Amino acid sequence: MSQPLAKSRWYRLLPIAFITYSLAYLDRANFGFGTASGMAADLHITPAMSSLLGSLFFLGYFFFQVPGAVYAEKKSAKKLIFWSLILWGGLAVATGVVSNVNLLILIRFMLGVVESAVMPSMLLFLSRWFTKTERSQANTFLILGNPATILWMSILSGYLIKAVGWRWMFIVEGLPAIIWAFFWWKLVDDNPNDADWLTEAEKEAVADQLQQEQQGIKPVKNYGEAFKSRTVILLSLQYALWSIGVYGFVMWLPSIIKAAPNMTIVETGWLSSVPYVLAIIGMLSASYYSDKTLNRKAFVWPFLLLGAIAFYASYLIGVDHFWLSFVLLIIAGGAMYAPYGPFFAIIPDLLPKNVAGGAMALINSFGALGSFIGAYVVGYLNGETGGFGASYIFMAGSLLLSAIITLVAVQSPSKQHTHKPEKLTL
Repeated sequence: MSQPLAKSRWYRLLPIAFITYSLAYLDRANFGFGTASGMAADLHITPAMSSLLGSLFFLGYFFFQVPGAVYAEKKSAKKLIFWSLILWGGLAVATGVVSNVNLLILIRFMLGVVESAVMPSMLLFLSRWFTKTERSQANTFLILGNPATILWMSILSGYLIKAVGWRWMFIVEGLPAIIWAFFWWKLVDDNPNDADWLTEAEKEAVADQLQQEQQGIKPVKNYGEAFKSRTVILLSLQYALWSIGVYGFVMWLPSIIKAAPNMTIVETGWLSSVPYVLAIIGMLSASYYSDKTLNRKAFVWPFLLLGAIAFYASYLIGVDHFWLSFVLLIIAGGAMYAPYGPFFAIIPDLLPKNVAGGAMALINSFGALGSFIGAYVVGYLNGETGGFGASYIFMAGSLLLSAIITLVAVQSPSKQHTHKPEKLTL
């Protein structure tokens, strides 16, 4: 009888992963509140420049994903994330003291560069600690740092801006990442074999289970072979389109809400947090049932389709019915976030560990490209049209295409559950 897997992995590692990714998200998403609260006026930022600054982060994020993930896979995810925490915290603080738009352009780009390896490195890190039947839930607890952080950040940022201004908001919200870096270094290990808080039997149980899973996956020689596979190419396109909707939403929701009649920045903060409550519920539910059934596809495309429908319905209703439109935006936000855990469990289920981290980084880098497009184009459309209808159509179309590609790219559960090695279509 095999040794049961140690439950201590869950309460030891997942809170740390959650906090780490939360801090990364805090220091990228608070820019939307800065631009909605006087930053643009103080620094003489035009609407076009504001769109560029909002999206420039993702350009830096796009270019450095794969090199970072390769380093984490070959060397150490622990070391890479430690230095990333210190650097992105410093850049976030620098955002609060900058007075030159050119320096702000550089800071936003470099923030993307520094944070680029965090997501794939963390996913790779968790794949070394959690098995196939646990992976979707483990990924979700990591990525919950995204909506959970935006939830409380939206409220905190509103109060901070009102009390001390946008500059101090960036400084106060940037410092925790620098402090947390030293907790991260002390508390985590790259692999179960390095952990002194696991018994030898517990280490062997995790290693044995992960090794058995690798035996059921078709070998892939190198990154080049993995990157040329039909599955990885389609999932890269799928995630780019999905991210257009997500980050168009995240970056510009405060501005959309603030445009309502008589809306204060504190009220904007509270209302901006509401979609992320639904997002957290959806993410936990989707990941639980995805791990129970090992049916990843069924917990991805329906949510993306629902998000597309909600954006389109919000467009049809128009700006004259703010509260009904806002309810639809809540649904869209929750639906876009729900599939993250199942989605990022697909690649480790299909690809061997020697290339899985790089493949996840490639997919995530195309997500960053989609995020750049979403943040920039949504801001551009809002500025050019003087409203939000055109950007709702843009986000709805992107999510619809993403849902369709998911159906094409991911195999059905009956094919995934055979006892033959997993097939990676080239």
